[in-house]
Amino acid sequence: MTTGTDLEGAGRSGATANEAAGDQPVRDIAAEPESATDTAADTEPDVEIAVDAERDADNAKDTGADEDEPASGAGSRLFRVAAGLLVVALFLAGGGLFAAGRQLRDTPATSNKALTDSRATTRVAGDVSNALGKVFSYSPEATGVTKESAKQLLAGKALQSYATLFGQVEKQAADQKLTLTTHVVRAGVTRLSDDSAHLLVFLDQVYERKGKAASRAAAQLSVTAQLRGGRWTIVEIDAR
Repeated sequence: MTTGTDLEGAGRSGATANEAAGDQPVRDIAAEPESATDTAADTEPDVEIAVDAERDADNAKDTGADEDEPASGAGSRLFRVAAGLLVVALFLAGGGLFAAGRQLRDTPATSNKALTDSRATTRVAGDVSNALGKVFSYSPEATGVTKESAKQLLAGKALQSYATLFGQVEKQAADQKLTLTTHVVRAGVTRLSDDSAHLLVFLDQVYERKGKAASRAAAQLSVTAQLRGGRWTIVEIDAR
């Protein structure tokens, strides 16, 4: 037989059991948000680290770009400096070559037409050879002709020296019946300009006296000639 006390105790026991059964799900449900919150909290630092890493990468790119720009600018300046130095070097080299070329053109060797103008050299050698052949050839009967030729073919010191010597030769030729014939063996032009020439001349001379055998002699002369009136005139004669 059940009493009121027993019913009350049973009711309390049932309530206690219900409470016990109901508390467990409540605790689980409450715990789930806490677990999600904890997971989110645990994930947030990772997101921040990823953002910081991305920001650092962007900064590194910007820094690299900034470093490339000065390097590129320095390279451009270096190129301009090198190009300027090259232009200066070429200018100096060109000036040096011009000066060297002018010096070469002005040297005595290149200004000597005896080395560069064969036609002019042949002409002066021919005129001087003909003149010497005439003024150093005479006969007892034609000393006057030789004297006149000398006045036309000689000038300056050459004519003065010749006039002094030929006065003695003219008297000797008349007394000894002496005939002199001169041939130019070789005439070399050592220096030639537009109006002046220096020559080295080799002569072959034959002396003949009436009634005697002819004799032969060689002579060597240093001659200076000048171009006068379109003809080469001997102005100096030196025996060597």
